[in-house]
Amino acid sequence: MQKLLPVVLFFLSFNVLAVEQLPFAGEVFTVEGKPAFIIEPEERAVGNPWVWYAPTLQNLPNQGHAFYIKQFLDNGIAVAGYHQGEVRGGPVSSERFSAFYREVGKRGYSDKPILLGQSRGGLMMLCWAFRNPDKVGAFVGIYPVCNLASWPLRQMKQATLDDYQMTEAEILANLTKLNPPENLQPMAKLKVPFFLLYGDNDIVVPHNENSLLIENAYTMLGGHVEVKVVPGAGHSGGDFYFKEQALADFVLKVAKEIDANEEN
Repeated sequence: MQKLLPVVLFFLSFNVLAVEQLPFAGEVFTVEGKPAFIIEPEERAVGNPWVWYAPTLQNLPNQGHAFYIKQFLDNGIAVAGYHQGEVRGGPVSSERFSAFYREVGKRGYSDKPILLGQSRGGLMMLCWAFRNPDKVGAFVGIYPVCNLASWPLRQMKQATLDDYQMTEAEILANLTKLNPPENLQPMAKLKVPFFLLYGDNDIVVPHNENSLLIENAYTMLGGHVEVKVVPGAGHSGGDFYFKEQALADFVLKVAKEIDANEEN
């Protein structure tokens, strides 16, 4: 499929994927009636690695992510995403993410993507990850929502209830089955590495209920977690979140390690 210049708007159903916001030209395609994108490097790295970014919405990802995406592309790593709208990691939307995963696989890319979840995209990726632990190369979070009982049931609650097709009481009663912090053991056993970047003054997605919760739970299970805490930072678009070299270096390192492990 021919790549489209980033001046095209791609409309489908009630979702809009504004390809013009992407930092680099990408291909757009559909999966189960919903739009997706992939930005491919000029030359793929060994192992065909890719970063799966979430959330993909009308304005995400955008030029603010160029610092990371350029480094990924320069090192042969593709970047892709799937626009389902305001989903929260429910079983049905996770199944659709699996369909997207398979579609990217048909293009010859690795069966273990590096998941990059920003804010509510963290919950989308973590919920898919704990249901598919053998298909995850790593998880990277930028002030990620990690806890279904935190931000999702306080902000835009109806979107959460719609995605899970449950009442709030039913979700809370089933947290042990639905919530990422309670379902990390398979990934820890498989030694899936995590990287968390967050601020300690985030009142939108409080770190003690989200990133820190995941960090502590995963560490207790023997999982590997690298952490970068930005003192005094909140939920923002600052360079300390989107020009953090440690995050880029982690992705580049993991991409090489995934290929090496697959060969062994």
